[in-house]
This record gives sequence, structure tokens and C-alpha cells, in this order.
Amino acid sequence: MKNTRYCVLVFVLIALPVYARATESGKASPNVILFLVDDMGWMDSTPYGSQYYDTPNMQRLAKQGMRFTQAYSQPLCSPTRASLLTGQYSARHGITSAVGHTAPQEARLPPSAPANAPLLMPQSKTFLALEHYTLAEALHDAGYRTGHFGKWHLGLTQPHWPEQQGFDVAFHCHPDPGPPNSYFSPYGVVPPGTQRQVNEKRILGTITDGPDGEYITDRLTEEALKFIDSNKDRPFFLNLWHYGVHGPWGHKESITEEMAKRIDPSGRQKNPVMASMLKSIDDSLGRILDQLESLGIADDTILIFTSDNGGNTHSLTKEDEAKTKRNRDTNPTLASYRKWAGFEPPTNNAPLRDGKGRLYEGGTRVPLIVRWPGVVAANSTSDAIVGCIDVYPTVIDLLKVPANPEQKIDGISYAPILRGDGTIARDAYFIWFPHLVAGVSVRQGDWKLIRRFEERPQDYSGLIELFNLKEDLGETTNLAAQHPEKVRELNELIDRFVKETNAHYPQPNPAYQARNSKKQ
Repeated sequence: MKNTRYCVLVFVLIALPVYARATESGKASPNVILFLVDDMGWMDSTPYGSQYYDTPNMQRLAKQGMRFTQAYSQPLCSPTRASLLTGQYSARHGITSAVGHTAPQEARLPPSAPANAPLLMPQSKTFLALEHYTLAEALHDAGYRTGHFGKWHLGLTQPHWPEQQGFDVAFHCHPDPGPPNSYFSPYGVVPPGTQRQVNEKRILGTITDGPDGEYITDRLTEEALKFIDSNKDRPFFLNLWHYGVHGPWGHKESITEEMAKRIDPSGRQKNPVMASMLKSIDDSLGRILDQLESLGIADDTILIFTSDNGGNTHSLTKEDEAKTKRNRDTNPTLASYRKWAGFEPPTNNAPLRDGKGRLYEGGTRVPLIVRWPGVVAANSTSDAIVGCIDVYPTVIDLLKVPANPEQKIDGISYAPILRGDGTIARDAYFIWFPHLVAGVSVRQGDWKLIRRFEERPQDYSGLIELFNLKEDLGETTNLAAQHPEKVRELNELIDRFVKETNAHYPQPNPAYQARNSKKQ
């Protein structure tokens, strides 16, 4: 259930007078747009240093707002999305992996594991629980019109769709690890309640087909623009969560052909398919910015631009194809990718190490740009350590919407940084990721410690890794042996974090048999 009716009623009665006063003062009651890109890495735009990708509107946004250089997400999409809407660490809300398109399941430790597995590893929750008082609900109850457009990935079944989490309108589909069927129309989405045929695989939702060949990035933008226009005379919260630049890497070949002519002087980024998809995302951002200006509401709109995890550096390589056995002869999207990009991975995050699905900076450090003309200094930067858990408290702080005591928030408001009238007091920032190369990390000042749960020497340099990011942004040198006191200090912080968030910590597998052990 959601919060009790009494608690919500009391919160609304408190929030409404605040909203009324804010309306009288104009700018204190701005619109909010959360523009989320899927799988866009920290280095995947001009304002963050790319000399390959063509992103003039991202550059335009950075010149008009504040660019954060040390912003974090989770290593995968569903956990980040849940943290954006709840203000909680993934260890607390329970969605720790990209499983929001699968059948409902609670977070738990499995009762058993194969004999070759040394640990019982945590399993992720697969939906955003209705008990959460989401950012959308907080703004809705403060008088905002709320709309979600695009990828949700926080619940397969209808009780966990965005309409049940505070959004008045939503344009989405399920299952949704990527776009509906394809990046191009017809999308093949059918409304809820449609009669299922025997053995039929269906995508349910509110997305409707456009003209044949319509690109989903463009369509989401069209729907978002309609939402903005219909709510231009009242405060609104727009959740524009793009499918791009996630697989299956559908792209407009006319743009890709132009991107293929570009050369990165560093020789690192060289995938014209990714460049094409990012160009479409950048065009979407430009259209949103233009619409705000044409309606005269740009100065009254907070726009937050970010990504749900680091850039993808592993898919569609020769190594990946050997594991997945993808066949381009039967997959036209893959054939198009091979035509233009060969076996290049989607992107390159250098100088950051690794990418999506890993605890290194390449998997977790993301772009974050915030614009609010007249409040946030134009063309400014911040090196404050912030993350996806901080968006919720920051937005309600900027809007002067009171926090709901029923919602536990782990994040810290960085509104003082945006307003230029203060800093934030953050002792440490944690990333909990008990999947793939499983572990947990803690960032404190220049120091970062990664604690692994299993021995995987081919992937990293030990169960404990310590880096000084100021001196070693690429995380090339493990300093754990040289700084045992720092390791102890940061490990104690992790222990406290695990306890405070009730994280499902891995446990020894009673059935485990080492590969070389002999039966007694």
C-alpha cells in the first residue's frame, strides 16, 4: 500500500499553502524537467571533453547552467531510476540490478546456490514498491502536473507502472529493458486488457505506433513537447527518460553516414552508430530548450540532465559476440551496426576505467548538468561529490516542498551549490552492486575503496582496491597495501552503511564444494 490516507492528507494540507505562496513569488515555483539518457558515459559529450560526439545542445545547456564533474549513478539502469524517484540507496530500496522488466520478486538472499558457488548472492527486487512516496507524488501533491515519457524499467506489471507512482500521464511500455520491439515504428505496443493469443509475446503500454520508420527518440520528444505546451500555464514535472543510447542500437543511417566522417584526435571514440544515436538525443534536448524559450517559460524551469549509468564498453565486440552468438544474417539491426561500426564497442570512457556494469569510475560516473536561469550561475562547474540519490531532496529543496516524514531519504540536497550560497556536508558516498563483478564502493574525498565479494583476479586487483582519484582518475594503481589505515577506515564506513540500509549481504553457501576438493 501507499502511505496511509491520513499521512498523505496531512502532507497535502501542509504543501498546498507552500505552493500558493510560491506561485505568488513566481520563480519559487518553477517547472521541473528530468532529462535522463540511457547508457550515456561521462565522456560522451562535448562539455565533458569528447572531441568526437556532436552534441551542441548539451554544450548549450552547460553554458547556461552548472556542470558537475563528480556525479554518480548506479552501474546499471533500474537501481539508478529507483534512486532518482526515492532518494534512497539501492541497498535500501532493494532494486540492485537491471531487472525492472521481469516478473515481480522481492529482494532476498536465495535459500540455496550451486555447489560451485562459494556465496549465496543477493537477488534484486524487480519493482519499485508502492510504499515509496516518490518524487512524482511529492510534486503532484504540491500542485504540479506530472508526466512520464519513455523507459520506466521499474516494474513489469500494471500495479507498478508510472501511473501508480504519482504520474498523471505516462507514455511507456513493458517489458522495457530497451525500446519497444525496435527504435522504429511500428512499435507493436498494445493497450492493457488486450486479449492475448496462445503463445503470443506482447508488449503492453500506452505507446502508440507512428508513421512507418518513425524514430522513438523523436516520438518521445514530440509527446514531451505536447505535455509542456498543455501545461505551460501551471507548474509541471516532466520525466523524459529516453531509450537511447541503449541497445539494440537502432540509429538513423543518414546521420550515421555523417558521423562516420568524424575523427577523434585521441583515437578513443570511433563508433558512428553511437555518435548518431547521441546526435538524436542532443536534437531532442535542443527541441525541449527551444520550446521552453518560445513559450517564455525557460527562466521558470529547472532542467536536470543526466545518465542512468556509465557508457557501455563491452557489447557487440568480438568477445561479446562469441559469448552471445548474435547472428547478423538474421538481425538487420545488428547487420547495420556491423556495417557502420564493425566490432567497436558502443563507446570508450577513457580516461575512466571500464564501463557499464562495473564499480570502476567508467561504470558509475555520469554527466550531470542543471539549468535554472537566474538562480544557477551560467557556465559554472562544481566538483562536489553528488549522485542519483540527491536529486529527490535537491528538487524539493529548490521548490520549497516539505519533505514527507514517511519517506526515508538517504540523499543530500545540493541546492546550496546550485544557488551559490553554500556547500554540502557529505562524509561518504556509497554504491552497492552485488551483481556481475559483485561488490560495494565508498567514496570519501579523493579516496575510493572497492570491496569485492568474490575472487575474480581476471577482472581486478584483489578483494580490496583503494584508489586516490585525484592522482589516479583511471584507477590504475591499487594502494590498499600502502595505506592499511585508510582501508580500515573506509571498510568501517561500509560496515556501517550495510547495517543502516539493511543490505542483503552475501553469505557463505553451505553446499559449496571447491573445485579441487575431494569428497570425504
